[in-house]
Amino acid sequence: MNTIKRILGVVWIVLAPVLVIFMFSQASEKVAAAAEGIARTNTLLQWAIILIIFLPICAGLVIFGLYALKGEYDHLPESSEEL
Repeated sequence: MNTIKRILGVVWIVLAPVLVIFMFSQASEKVAAAAEGIARTNTLLQWAIILIIFLPICAGLVIFGLYALKGEYDHLPESSEEL
């Protein structure tokens, strides 16, 4: 089980930058495809909000993956006395 946790840690570390690159490419594509004027402004605002929300989530994935890779989750407490 610990091996699976470490492998998934690597998956999370790799997945986060891939998601960021994908989101930025989609944002630039959608903003460029929007019509001039208010439509482009609205599209830009929507993608700015999406990126502001999901960038910290991706950073959390990297942190979670690093902890899993280090083995911080090898032994999880089973009762409150172990905390």
